[in-house]
Amino acid sequence: MKPEIAFHKPFLSGNELSYIAQTVSRREIGADGVFTQRCAQLLRERLGVPAVFILNSCTAALEMAATLCELGEGDEVILPSFTFAATANAVLRAGARPVFVDIRPDTLNIDENLVEPAITRRTKAIFPIHYAGVACEMDRLMAIACRYGLRVVEDAAHAVNAFYRGRALGTIGDFGAYSFHSTKNYTSGEGGALCVRLPEKVERAEIIRDKGTDRSRFLRGEVARYSWVDLGGSYLPSEISCAFLCAQLEAMGRIKELRRRIFDDYYLYLSEFEEKGCLRLPRVPQDCDTNYHLFYILLPEKAVRDRLLKYFRQKGIQAHFHYTPLHSSPMGRTLGYSCGDFPLTEELSGRLLRLPLYPDLRPEEQVRIVDCLRSFFRKARATFQTPRSKSAGQSYIATRTA
Repeated sequence: MKPEIAFHKPFLSGNELSYIAQTVSRREIGADGVFTQRCAQLLRERLGVPAVFILNSCTAALEMAATLCELGEGDEVILPSFTFAATANAVLRAGARPVFVDIRPDTLNIDENLVEPAITRRTKAIFPIHYAGVACEMDRLMAIACRYGLRVVEDAAHAVNAFYRGRALGTIGDFGAYSFHSTKNYTSGEGGALCVRLPEKVERAEIIRDKGTDRSRFLRGEVARYSWVDLGGSYLPSEISCAFLCAQLEAMGRIKELRRRIFDDYYLYLSEFEEKGCLRLPRVPQDCDTNYHLFYILLPEKAVRDRLLKYFRQKGIQAHFHYTPLHSSPMGRTLGYSCGDFPLTEELSGRLLRLPLYPDLRPEEQVRIVDCLRSFFRKARATFQTPRSKSAGQSYIATRTA
């Protein structure tokens, strides 16, 4: 029996244990120590983030952003149904209502053409999600937001060190939320960050982050004592987590390159299957520089996806589908949504299968995954034809060689 191929393994850059040891030896394991500050500095310098706050999760970043948008009862926020529950939860916790729209067939991101028709007098913000580290059409979304006076919060959980027309994702909207969960490219196990582009919101973000107190001003000697001054939460990460994260962020370029090679090899190996109509590969538009967060394939129909998933598991290969559309979930139904409301979201999510992608994935393991796919289609004697949309973007290979 061949050893199982994991779906994901966190990458170690080499300095994680050393940095944690330094933190422990200094007895500095609380919040906002040397490594927390260093993580924020790295993100500011490398991604051009004007102001960034290191947090204990991306969920915390989304909740803080919702508060900074001043969402409240009766407000509406436009977002795709194809996202993680945390995106919608942040809206609901602020008292507002998520208004879902469908996704694009090429990138699986929010369809910018459907945003404006969904705007009402109650609309307060747009929460685009950069799926798989590929950018939404941000120029169009920002223009719509400007026209209607809306805030934009980028859910860039997948998209640290990914870019749109030269600008880092998470830094284009008014606010951006990053994730450093164990499944992400750069990790602290659990962690996140909030990017704040509006100078007038920076001071309040600092207060909200630290339980609604002005403790940071006290530590800087700006006030004689600190007290409760605003709504807030316990969003600070431990210094031990940030020591681990610092080692990861210092290796951002190296990690991205290792993931790129695996992504490119998948494209090279799997192009034959796309040419035969067995599956569809990811699309990365020319103006997007992805971070190679994940590699997915779209099968012709859900039944084929489910059979392939079972086949992979029988062969000792971990693969996964992704989000169950929020509108068709039990919580989504309580908001008045039902199956059939967003056909593309339902169809594409049902056909999607994610393959293992992480820097430690060995070449022979990747070949084994491809051989398993070849065996599956041979056994099924499939001659599938994947539906193609007229609006689908260029292939990744065309983008890379353009």
